Amino acid sequence: MSTDAPKLESNPRGIPRAPFIENVEDHVGGPDAEVETALKQFQEAIAKYRYMEMNLTQRKKGLLEKIPDIQKTLDMVEFLKRKRDGKQTSEDDLDEEEGDGDGEGDGDKKKPQTVTFELNDTLFAEAEIDRSSDVVYLWLGVSTLLPIPQPLDVLESMDSAKFPMQAKVMLSYTHDQAITLLSQKLDGAKRSLGNTVEDLEYLTEQIAVMEVNTARCFNWDVRRRRLARIATGEESLPSGSVAAIEAA
Repeated sequence: MSTDAPKLESNPRGIPRAPFIENVEDHVGGPDAEVETALKQFQEAIAKYRYMEMNLTQRKKGLLEKIPDIQKTLDMVEFLKRKRDGKQTSEDDLDEEEGDGDGEGDGDKKKPQTVTFELNDTLFAEAEIDRSSDVVYLWLGVSTLLPIPQPLDVLESMDSAKFPMQAKVMLSYTHDQAITLLSQKLDGAKRSLGNTVEDLEYLTEQIAVMEVNTARCFNWDVRRRRLARIATGEESLPSGSVAAIEAA
């Protein structure tokens, strides 16, 4: 085989580009060289590409699940901020009318707000949150918002309260801090998903190139062996067929 292999290119994430073998004879090292080594290398390259493809597929699946959770959490923090600042959208007003049927007066802004939050995929719970508080609690690494429940006489103060069973895995943020953090995480996750999809498409192309290389190398070996049998008289062909095989 030829030892003068060109430096392989790669995509922005460092996945090497599969080289297309234009001249099989030069690649394997001459007309009498064995092709087993080249075929083995091709198969090893395909196996590596497929391993990367499997990992990226799992990563894509995780991101597709993570992005909606981050977006939902961000929407909730923005909703709580609007409630605290007294800035409501038409959608917020509609939700409130469906909830209690009464408009929000100046006194109502100080009343706790009842919300429903998700504990897991099939379990939900209700809690009351202090509208005047500027603090939310996020799961570290999960980005799930859980409001601190009442009564406040147990927790003393919303500004310093900690959720008893979850204090070890939760962090507190102000509304603005949480919105900034979640926005950054959402942008990062979307960017990562785009790169993952691009890498999967890139890997599909590289696997196809290596499979073509494998087929070309195998067919070249079959043609070479057949020509050798014809030259030794082990196989006979009609006139003109040998030229057609050599030109193939």
